[in-house]
Amino acid sequence: MTEKYIYSFQKGDGKNKMLLGGKGANLCEMTQIGLNVPPGFVITTTACLDYINNQRLPDGLMDEVKAHITEVETQTEKQFGGRDNPLLVSVRSGSAISMPGMMDTILNLGLNKQTLAGLIDQTGDPRFAYDAYRRFIQLFGKVALGIDDEKFDQHFDAIKKQAGIKADVGLDSEHLRQISELFLQVVHEETGKPFPEDVYEQLELSIKAVFNSWMGKRAVDYRREFHITPKMANGTAVNVVTMVFGNMGNDCATGVGFTRNPGTGTNEMYGEYLVNAQGEDVVAGIRTPKPVHELANEMPDLYRQLVELRNKLETHYKEVQDYEYTIERGILYCLQTRNGKMNAAAMVRTSVEMVAEGLIDKKRALLRINPELLEQLLHPQLDPNSTAEAVAQGLPASPGAACGKCVFEADTAEQLGRAGEAVILLREETKPEDIHGFFAAQGILTSRGGKTSHAAVVARGMGKACVAGAEDIKIDVRSRQAVIGELHIREGDMITIDGSTGLIFLGRIPTIEPSFSEELKTLLSWADEVAELEVHANVDTPERARLAASYGATGVGLCRTERMFNASDRLPLVIDMILAGNKEARQEALAKLFPIQRDDFQELFEAMSPYPVTVRLLDPPMHEFLPGEHQLEDEIRALNQYKIMIQGQQVTLDTLGSHALLPSPFNHLNEEVINKAIAKKELMLSKVKELYEVNPMLGHRGVRLGMSYPEIYQMQIRSILEAAALCIKQRKPILPEIMVPQVITVQELIKVKSYVDQIQKEVEKQYGIDLEFKFGTMVETVRACTRAAKLADVAEFFSFGTNDLTQATFSFSREDAENKFLPLYNESGLLADNPFEVLDAKGVGQLMKMTVELGRQTRPDIKVGICGEQGGHPESIRFCHHIKLDYVSCSAPRIPIARLAAAHAKLLENEYSIDF
Repeated sequence: MTEKYIYSFQKGDGKNKMLLGGKGANLCEMTQIGLNVPPGFVITTTACLDYINNQRLPDGLMDEVKAHITEVETQTEKQFGGRDNPLLVSVRSGSAISMPGMMDTILNLGLNKQTLAGLIDQTGDPRFAYDAYRRFIQLFGKVALGIDDEKFDQHFDAIKKQAGIKADVGLDSEHLRQISELFLQVVHEETGKPFPEDVYEQLELSIKAVFNSWMGKRAVDYRREFHITPKMANGTAVNVVTMVFGNMGNDCATGVGFTRNPGTGTNEMYGEYLVNAQGEDVVAGIRTPKPVHELANEMPDLYRQLVELRNKLETHYKEVQDYEYTIERGILYCLQTRNGKMNAAAMVRTSVEMVAEGLIDKKRALLRINPELLEQLLHPQLDPNSTAEAVAQGLPASPGAACGKCVFEADTAEQLGRAGEAVILLREETKPEDIHGFFAAQGILTSRGGKTSHAAVVARGMGKACVAGAEDIKIDVRSRQAVIGELHIREGDMITIDGSTGLIFLGRIPTIEPSFSEELKTLLSWADEVAELEVHANVDTPERARLAASYGATGVGLCRTERMFNASDRLPLVIDMILAGNKEARQEALAKLFPIQRDDFQELFEAMSPYPVTVRLLDPPMHEFLPGEHQLEDEIRALNQYKIMIQGQQVTLDTLGSHALLPSPFNHLNEEVINKAIAKKELMLSKVKELYEVNPMLGHRGVRLGMSYPEIYQMQIRSILEAAALCIKQRKPILPEIMVPQVITVQELIKVKSYVDQIQKEVEKQYGIDLEFKFGTMVETVRACTRAAKLADVAEFFSFGTNDLTQATFSFSREDAENKFLPLYNESGLLADNPFEVLDAKGVGQLMKMTVELGRQTRPDIKVGICGEQGGHPESIRFCHHIKLDYVSCSAPRIPIARLAAAHAKLLENEYSIDF
């Protein structure tokens, strides 16, 4: 074996997480800075990839493993497989990116009939030994041999029931011996072979099982959900660590801690522990643990040591740490540490506070937060004025409110989630294999477990609400119901959980919009100081503009005028304009629209004052404002049937005479009214057929409408400029920008600019003021990119419409692609990302880069931005910074994300590259 596959904790490079995994690297680093870590070694991620590719362990690997086991035997003065002083080890996974619970771990490895007897003699505690043995058999059976937990659990539960015991700790050594024997039988029945007695066979099978777990469903699903690419983490390391025991008596304990509160960010001791237990009991939520502060009373000296450990970890790593520890007979061991997974609020608070404490600088404070995480802060919270009474309460494990239908299995959650249903996943305790249900659920509720249980840790990492340890709720997965006293909650019932308080409610509880915390304002102000890109908003109404401004937008990068046309008081006027048979009739309809549009623009300019507002002239094809052909045919058919009814009513009136008392509706409807309605619907149907296009996206839209119907663009231009004039009259500082869509030639711009110049003169004369505004174009066709130098003769700004530009570049229809073949392309690796969500830097991006360069050759000061959907995506923003755009524009909720991403783009600009 030429390549080095194994490193001892004394020699491994603690900074090389790609090779040693996060857990292995940290075990090496903690060992080397003097923390009390049990001896062990790391098998590298390279060995994992070699194993996965060849389906066998690398040549010579087990010989190297044996050599390192010998070193551990020397360090511990124990013997692996020996009777007198047996060495037991754990076999743990660990990739470069923390994936809590997604891969496999085996504890107490090295136990067999011989070492079990030695452990009993050594400790004088047969209960402890059999407890360790039964745990090992079940965990090894599940992970290494593929036996379902249920096969073991039914025997375990039967012994507990037979003994009349509810809690595991009530089982005595004889109970545990019986359970161990039954577990050995399960292995023989399920595999056809006896449980392996050779400790090296146990170790080899366990190493293979951990390597295999890298490609297990839950690990693959997790990587897909969190966009963990092979560049970020490729393969899992295997950590072989000397076992230390927290279940050897009441002077032993096991626990999980965070150096700060991961739910709120508060700088305090945070965590949970169990006396006389193993680590899996805390993490799996099998028993509800105690808060760490109680350790100060139970074991005061150990609590003091734990505080010291916590302080050393955070000071060394300069990051909030999630650490695991075991106390074995009064000695504290640190088993692992990793960067703590926290929700957005906690990440923001800790960033600001750690800067104030001098622990980190502003640059690190910004870079330690994934911009996408900030979206969590914009989720609604439960209305504090709600009078609804909670039916139960658990532990507030992950903040936020969530409402949905109850489901009791992860598979059901996944199925309903895919169908668009909001669901809450209810479990006694969650297991790593429930991860696909987490992804689909709005929130998670468990009846067992604590704030550091698997459910809590994973939910916090996802930003999902979680209530754990709601012990008043009896969850029965088999009957698909939860019982709270006399109350029965069945699958499909609606509930609301509040992960900030732990409260659980029946039904849907009202929510309120979130507000910016002072810490978030501070953090984003630091981001704005660093960033070169401005962040604008895609908004169409004054209300949304005000919201965007409150989120920190410094302009409107896209106002879609067609959204204004769709309002109920405008759409009939737009339809009249479309149905007009000549220019005069069209202008008459436009004259009614004009004051409405002008007032809209004035209010929008005022809402965003003093920042720029870019208004896109009408873009979509005319038929989009009309009902569909089939709908109109159905309506005409119904009106004709109603006409027959009206004729029948008239016959009835004539028969009864005028003195008859009739219901009031008969007095208002007559054949003439129905005929008018039919005539209008038939005209609309005729116009729909006339406007029909085989491919509307590439048809009569955008500036082509302005060429065909100049009066439409002239009305909009006048609305914009008169709104600007009214603002100027009121001394409101504004910066309007007129943007022409779908341009392919400078001649189109020259034509529209002639409308603008003429109307500008008229408005300036009418209002007695000078107007200042910009005139520019949207760049969303390939030809516009190639003709950018010429377009810049007329345009004062470019704005990339990357939604249409992406469709044009890929020759995809977005709707067809996303509904048919694009998921396959992404899953099979033909395309790394959905190009409608993440900017295609290698294709679309190169067109953008060329456009910027050509445009600035003609007009060095030309303003260039992006207003497509990708403008709010962090990786896309890095590319926009790279090609030196002036701004990005995105939807209002993405603005905080874009502000932080713009700072990241600047801080990391020297590391940016495109892998062609």
